[in-house]
Amino acid sequence: MELFKKKTLIISGGAEGIGFAVAKAAGHEGMNVVISDISEATLSSAEQTLTDAGISVLAVCADARHEADWRRVADAALERFGGIHALMNNAGVGGAAGELESMSLEDWRWTIDVNLMGVVIGMQTVIPHIKAAGGGWVVNVASMAGMTGIPCGGAYNATKLAVAGLSEGWAVELAPHNIQVAALCPGFVKTRIYLSDRNRPDDYAQSDRPLITTDEEALAEGRTVIASAVNGGIEPNVLAQRVIESVRAGDPYIFTHPDFRPVVAHRYQMIDQAFASAEASPIVGHIKGGMGDANPFAGSD
Repeated sequence: MELFKKKTLIISGGAEGIGFAVAKAAGHEGMNVVISDISEATLSSAEQTLTDAGISVLAVCADARHEADWRRVADAALERFGGIHALMNNAGVGGAAGELESMSLEDWRWTIDVNLMGVVIGMQTVIPHIKAAGGGWVVNVASMAGMTGIPCGGAYNATKLAVAGLSEGWAVELAPHNIQVAALCPGFVKTRIYLSDRNRPDDYAQSDRPLITTDEEALAEGRTVIASAVNGGIEPNVLAQRVIESVRAGDPYIFTHPDFRPVVAHRYQMIDQAFASAEASPIVGHIKGGMGDANPFAGSD
């Protein structure tokens, strides 16, 4: 099945950073690209840049938290291009990093609404159209934070672990419909995610923490370590080429930093050791799942 040429891709948060880079890479593969973003000014600039590059693009201002906005994006894509074949759930925020007590419930709600529910709503809205088109592909943006629990990672960590797990389940669920699903789990990438507060909607109460919208404010609040790590990351264009490569290969996870492998291996070593402890337990060691050879949690090869 052709995955790129003359196909249509919707990217949420597509006006800058990872989303914009993938829009450009997919466009160069011959795709029609529909980018949505909450920032109208940034979206307009991105649309012009892609148009100047000879890419067939449609830009729609939308908030990934809202079902009505997702429907409007899908409707516009169908009207312009006639079908939808791929989706990249990219819209996301960094939320608040810090100790558990330092995060307000509003910080949690905002991060979950964008990073998790935005993905869920995007899938529910767009997948029926990809099914109608005969299949295609989905990339849901998680993170290396979706591979392991990170101290002081807060809501960001929770949402990215959730997106990774959901993507695994959706990959099995949607395979019969010729739709491949992958979780993108990059390490640090040069984006402005540490300045996510600049796009924080007014419908959330003021955070208990100082909002950070500029590099100067990040410096004042001691966030230079995070900013330095992000700014020292890979270029979005490198990540975009990796996405294209992995979609072609049908990878269920898309990794960009092989040197994180020991971190993930350590997590699964802990899990394996915990199973060994359960097997040795006189309390639960005899318990069976009752599924026999039918394991609903495992996908087919």
